Amino acid sequence: MKFAKRAQTIEHSLTRELFDKAKNYDNVIDLTLGDPDILPSEKIRKAACDAVIKGQTRYSANAGLPALREAICRCMKKEYQVSFEPNSEVIVTVGGMEALYLSLACILDEGDEVIIQAPYYVNYVQMVRMCGGVPVIINTAEESGFAFTEEQLKNAITDRTAAIIINSPCNPTGVVLGAEILDKIAEIARQNNLFVISDEVYRTLLYDGCRYESIITRPGMKDHTILIDSFSKRFAMTGYRVGYAAASADMVANMAKMQENVAACAPLPSQYAAIAAYNECVEDSFVYETFAKRHEYMVQAINSIEGLYCRRPEGAFYLFVNISSTSLDCVEFAYKLLEAEQVAVVPGIAYGSEYHNYIRIAYTQDLEQLKAAAARITRFMESLK
Repeated sequence: MKFAKRAQTIEHSLTRELFDKAKNYDNVIDLTLGDPDILPSEKIRKAACDAVIKGQTRYSANAGLPALREAICRCMKKEYQVSFEPNSEVIVTVGGMEALYLSLACILDEGDEVIIQAPYYVNYVQMVRMCGGVPVIINTAEESGFAFTEEQLKNAITDRTAAIIINSPCNPTGVVLGAEILDKIAEIARQNNLFVISDEVYRTLLYDGCRYESIITRPGMKDHTILIDSFSKRFAMTGYRVGYAAASADMVANMAKMQENVAACAPLPSQYAAIAAYNECVEDSFVYETFAKRHEYMVQAINSIEGLYCRRPEGAFYLFVNISSTSLDCVEFAYKLLEAEQVAVVPGIAYGSEYHNYIRIAYTQDLEQLKAAAARITRFMESLK
């Protein structure tokens, strides 16, 4: 039987590979997936249950429930000071991942290029390829704070460039893009008539007084930006599978056509849960406060282990840990750590081919589990001496 080339070029992610492998161990501490262990607010859970009980389990409009789109627009007006029209400039999707996929499907023809900063979220490269595009990677280094330069971005642009993907705060590094680089990206996007796909799903998880800014607030960028967000991280609603994109009316109209043929709409009970999240829970700080405590503990714990180092992340809930002092490649390190101590982490090359000297740790377990993980990692590092 013949399979499409695009299916054969897509790779199973190392994140999921280690996650699956960890299931074979009885006493594993799994630090692979960005899947918070925290339950959503009771208000959110009740809204989902009420929707099921009331029979609100059919289809919505392809773009999502009007009440949810209105809630999203109210929240964005308050938090971004940018107005969106709920009936034409917002689409509700099956998680932020589908919003990313629909965006790329709407803008890429075969051979079009998308600029992606590395280290990057695993699925960006795969989605670009699935849509017939060519990922153009800008590698960044720890020495520069994992930040790309204006010169690197300009040099990556060709006559086939269609879009730039930015992710702030970044998975896996936790880097938050500052005002200066956002201004430069916006200027370059306007000059070259490019889309900027701005993945902002971690924007509410910021530490040490870091301030968040979105590129969509820059002059002229509303028409150039596809803003991607999700309820998964802010409200710990990963399994509800509900996210959204905010963009120009033309872009959203095209995404809605794609949505009709991909998933029809996001699950209705999840949409009602999302309405409750934005109408009743935006001021809740429990998720943030939980991760802020874990952030503080894990940064200190990892940097106190001889032979390991990580930059202090500005956002998200990951550590991108430098293991270069060991004699191990990141894949070997991850598998040996899992075998020896039953701690599951992700090899750095999942986030770019240049990152053999790194692993990613997701601090999505409770503090007691994280303390146990740090003790096990310490023991493993001592065994390498």
